Amino acid sequence: MDRRPGLSARLKLTLSYVGFLALAGALLLAVVWVFLLRYVPDNSQGLLGISPNRYLLVHTFAPAAAVAMAFLLVFGLVGGRFLAGRMLAPLTRIRDAARLAGDGSLSHRIRMPGRQDEFRDLSDAFDAMLEQLESHVAEQRRFAANASHELRTPLAISRTLLDVAREDPRRDRGELIERLYVVNTRAIDLTEALLLLGRGDRGGFAREGVDLSLLAEEAAETLLPLAERRGITLDVTGGAAPTVGSAELLLRMVTNLVQNALVHNLPAGGTVTVHTEAYGATSVLRVENTGPRLPPELVPTLTEPFRRAADRVRTDEHAGVGLGLAIVQSVVRAHDGTLALVARPAGGLLVTVRLPGTP
Repeated sequence: MDRRPGLSARLKLTLSYVGFLALAGALLLAVVWVFLLRYVPDNSQGLLGISPNRYLLVHTFAPAAAVAMAFLLVFGLVGGRFLAGRMLAPLTRIRDAARLAGDGSLSHRIRMPGRQDEFRDLSDAFDAMLEQLESHVAEQRRFAANASHELRTPLAISRTLLDVAREDPRRDRGELIERLYVVNTRAIDLTEALLLLGRGDRGGFAREGVDLSLLAEEAAETLLPLAERRGITLDVTGGAAPTVGSAELLLRMVTNLVQNALVHNLPAGGTVTVHTEAYGATSVLRVENTGPRLPPELVPTLTEPFRRAADRVRTDEHAGVGLGLAIVQSVVRAHDGTLALVARPAGGLLVTVRLPGTP
């Protein structure tokens, strides 16, 4: 942004110091005049014939007062500039850190020493902003690298299949078409998941009244065949949980949670419980499932895009693209809610979503 050149903050502070100092000196001289010289007789004999008169006092006092005022101005300029420099030194460090951040160096921190004051508060807030920004940029870079890798994989498989078909014209075309269809479907699912994730992060969607209990029932009805095929009991309990948001995104959030609970479950005889309730001004959705035990250090990483732990990788048709819980977190964040994942002691996962409720 182009601006016209102006006075620096240091010069403004210096001039303000000089101005206040000169004003104080002028007031002091005025007090001397009002309360001392005005009571001195203005005659040739002076007071009692021995004291100097007002004329002599004024002509003696005026040059000394002028010298004192000049000294105050010079002292104010020098001292004011020094004090202004000391006061603005923290701003100089913050400015240098901002320039480094603008050049792409987000790892630099100010770490202002000294006791707590306004400048230290500003530097601490700036350091916190840099830390969050560095974490966000690193996350975006990992996401871009992982997305590129995930998108390249199905394309590379498709190219390999086509090369094989071109080199061996006698190969079964039906099998080739079926494998290409599976690979292409996975690429489409990944692309749609990336678009949905970006839409949730932007938060640009229409909001309307939504009941999480109805979305839970719809998601359970959609995924009931999958639960029956795996021998898993799927229950929906609780009551109404009204909130405001995008019905489409919230339905995808609930569906992802239920599908994740079904896929990462016991081989047979597992359970998935979906519970909704309104608690004060908060609407709560809980999805709890049985399954293998999860290491505590693994749980916080499950919402990262393309994060697949070794014991959670699936090789069947419901393997997913590694964005299920990442999309859930994005949708929850876009709706000003919170997402909590807790590993159950007996195995499995308990996921709790809290969204702002409606009266």
